[in-house]
Amino acid sequence: MKKGNALALLPIGVFLWLYLGLGLVFEYVMKIPMGFYNVPIVIAFLVAILVACLQNKKLEFEKKLEVMARGVGDKNIITMLLIFLVAGAFVGVVGRSSARSVAYFMLSMIPARFSVAVLFVVACFVSLAMGTSVGTITLIAPIATEVAQATGFDVALCVGVVVGGSMFGDNLSFISDTTIAACNGQGCAMKDKFRGNFWVAMPAALATLAIVLLMTAGKNPQAITGEYSLLQILPYVLVLIGGVVGINVFVVLLIGIFSGAVIMLGTGETLITDLLANMGSGAAGMFETSMVAILVAAMCELIRVHGGFDALLYFIHKVFKGNQWGQIGMGLLVGAMDIATANNTVAIVMANPIAKEMSQEYEITPQRSACLLDTFSCVFQGIIPYGAQMLVAISAVAEMGLQLSAFQIMQYLFYPYLLLASCIVSIFLIKKKK
Repeated sequence: MKKGNALALLPIGVFLWLYLGLGLVFEYVMKIPMGFYNVPIVIAFLVAILVACLQNKKLEFEKKLEVMARGVGDKNIITMLLIFLVAGAFVGVVGRSSARSVAYFMLSMIPARFSVAVLFVVACFVSLAMGTSVGTITLIAPIATEVAQATGFDVALCVGVVVGGSMFGDNLSFISDTTIAACNGQGCAMKDKFRGNFWVAMPAALATLAIVLLMTAGKNPQAITGEYSLLQILPYVLVLIGGVVGINVFVVLLIGIFSGAVIMLGTGETLITDLLANMGSGAAGMFETSMVAILVAAMCELIRVHGGFDALLYFIHKVFKGNQWGQIGMGLLVGAMDIATANNTVAIVMANPIAKEMSQEYEITPQRSACLLDTFSCVFQGIIPYGAQMLVAISAVAEMGLQLSAFQIMQYLFYPYLLLASCIVSIFLIKKKK
């Protein structure tokens, strides 16, 4: 196994120092309100890429540009970018009034004190059906924002439970990219992986639901009523039904855009020129999110070519011994890949070959190794502040006229934290199977 080059991981450290370090200094040392917003994430990644380009003098700059282009051109990155743009267009078409209608309709059907718990359950169900956490957050985060404003619950809490719930389906769904990548890479049937993964994910989900109910039990907001239009709810209903049926996320969002456009034009809510402008502004609102995905892909491909990932794999392979610690090592392996790439599917694909070798050395079944790769990658993807899920959640809240930082949301990501705990417990309690 190659020892790699540990210094190639320096760009990741530079980014974390700039984005997280300066953000913490601004927010808690200098007491600057919304201090994290003073550190633009795109600039932080640009500096990190510059550091990566200055490394490995044996590789000419023109070749480094080719390497970065190869990383950006990956199928998963292109797919993600298209989802971002289509999701932004959908939000632009349906607008804030549709999300408000959905929120008030929900509040008219259930007691307001249970609204946060219902948001979590809905996010779990939709993400399981759609197989995409980003798509789930795009749909439900605006609704969560409106529910929070209507009931008085913390916006960060409502959005946080939606982000957590979206990772439930990302981890378990049969049509999730992470499930497909983990099962194909480890030679495991999806139904076998699901059976093992279910008993890890479900306790975490139930514990999360209990925590949410306990947190909101002391509060008893009055029943809030507001005007809502059943017609404006229809695009969301169609999208949710499409997700439940298992239609491709692109088709689902296009259905939402088309139905929303017909309703907005048919009811006279907007003119066609305004509708097109709203679609454009919605897609443009995903600019920063899309740029982060592009920059991360470019930087990580450079790090891979420079030997950074080889060094990481070598370290994990040498340090962890025995079956149980081998499972921990496999989880940390894919977790480190996810921190580096900010894409859990890409992390699994990169970790698959070495994980296959580790499963043989540590006597880990294919079912178990697929479960570990999928679970640990979803845990880290759900909590990193620069991941697509967090960025989409922040963008969705911003579209509703509010500002929210990743670190305000992170304190309420109960499900990813509990999923990690549940997985670790299962590693040390479940006996090894041949």
